[in-house]
Order: sequence, then structure tokens, then C-alpha cells
Amino acid sequence: MLRHPVLHAGSAGLVAIAIAIAGCGGGSSSSNTGTSAATSSTPATTPTAPATTPPRTTPRTTRTTPNSAGAGLAAGRAVFVANCGSCHTLRDAGTTGNVGPNLDNLKPSRARVARQVTNGGPAMPAFRGQLSPAQIASVSLYVSSVAGRG
Repeated sequence: MLRHPVLHAGSAGLVAIAIAIAGCGGGSSSSNTGTSAATSSTPATTPTAPATTPPRTTPRTTRTTPNSAGAGLAAGRAVFVANCGSCHTLRDAGTTGNVGPNLDNLKPSRARVARQVTNGGPAMPAFRGQLSPAQIASVSLYVSSVAGRG
């Protein structure tokens, strides 16, 4: 069977272009200068050794660790002293307010504190809009962690 010389040359040209494109690497910052087409014609399906993954340095999920809890408690304490201490007694915060309940005698849950701070109560103003959600979360963590030790 005879091949048409133009088609035969054209298919060889396509192969050369495919090899040149494959040799580019598409994402590697190193250049292929000085390599021949024969060394860069490795098929793309050649299996390679699996890449090793470096050890993970950050946790997959956010957890309350002693360090993050300590930072959260410190932030919550600051929010409490600035916004709640004039009305509430809480020994850990060094406050002696007597308008609202003495929190050393109570042990409210974190959810209860968040609800009370957000919505207010009979004599307590709502702090929604005055405190950010992060501040409400931190003061809720703080109060639920240290209240009730009286």
C-alpha cells in the first residue's frame, strides 16, 4: 500500500508537535533546554512514584484546644468586665455589680448566656447590635466556664 507523501509528512509533523507539547510540562517552572525530542517523548501514562504528602501542621477542623479556649476566655473576660461587670458580681472577673444576679451563685449554660446577652431579660438590656456575634460567643464561653464557683 502506498502512502501519499504529503499526508505521511503531515502525520510526522503532528507527532513532532505532540511531542513538543508533551515536553512542555505545563506547570513546571523548569525549562527543557538542551534535551532532545527522544528524551522528552515519555508517554503521559507512564506510572510515577506517588508523591509524599508533608505532615499536616494545622488541624482539619476547628476545635477548642486549651490554647484557643484560654484566648477565648481572656477575650470573654474583657467583654464581661467592660459590659456586664457593673451589674453582675463575678469573682473571676473581679466585678461586684448588684443590679443583676450574682453569677458566682449560678451556673448557666453557654447557650443560656448567649440567649440572655443577645435578647436581654426583665432588667437586663439586649446587647444584640452593641456586641458583635464573636463578642457574644466569647462572653458566653467565659461566663459559662467560670460562673457558679461561688
